[in-house]
Amino acid sequence: MNLFCIPLNLHYLCPPNKILRKVNLIVEQGNTNLKVAVFDKDQLVVSSSYKDNNDASWVNEIFEQYHPEKCIVSSVADMDDILINFLKDKSPYFLWFNENIAIPLSIEYETKSTLGKDRIAAVTGANYLEPGQNILVIDAGTAITYEVLEMSGVYKGGNISPGMTTRFRSLNLLTKRLPLVETSNDVPFIGTSTESAILAGVVNGIVYEMDGYIDTLKMKYGDVFVFLTGGHSFYFERRLKNRIFADANLVLIGLNRILEYNAKKN
Repeated sequence: MNLFCIPLNLHYLCPPNKILRKVNLIVEQGNTNLKVAVFDKDQLVVSSSYKDNNDASWVNEIFEQYHPEKCIVSSVADMDDILINFLKDKSPYFLWFNENIAIPLSIEYETKSTLGKDRIAAVTGANYLEPGQNILVIDAGTAITYEVLEMSGVYKGGNISPGMTTRFRSLNLLTKRLPLVETSNDVPFIGTSTESAILAGVVNGIVYEMDGYIDTLKMKYGDVFVFLTGGHSFYFERRLKNRIFADANLVLIGLNRILEYNAKKN
């Protein structure tokens, strides 16, 4: 891995010359993509996503333009040790997010060591944005996760099911004749061909699954604030009958909150 290759373009939400404070660097390795973000306090300044987790072309650009003071790294997959050590050396305050890191929530989960960092970060971000609410976080990515947080700040746990692309691939790989179907915006209710039957079955099945969780939790808690995040969040946002709030950056927001929470404790 070359840490000094030509930088790629980052998605700027605020011009670099407008940033006066020392900022936070958030690095999150998911199941599919490596996400990088800079926060100025609670404001997301710049973000980018990479398919190749060995692509560190963003490192020098970030440090040259923003000089981040604090950095948090979270990963659900393997990361390059060279990159991790580089971030440790460059960051005055570095945090590797694991089960021993303090978070501003109470967790009722039997196997905390196996709890996905992206899952707890998403819940932390949701609680930060909507404190004092009963919350359901749905993360629609490679896997679809459902996380339940009570208004008291207690994380009750959650469920995991296959994501949309995972379902398409599974039907193709684990059967003899079913084709690999691509995502489409035009989804029928009932399929009229093998391809449209798979498309309708997968997409509508996920919609019913999501709405079913929301309806059941509303019966239990009454009022529930629903966050939808992940790579397919906006794809499903308009398909759900329930009112939800879609935020693709919820995990990054949560990681920034966890970084600030730990920095203030030290």
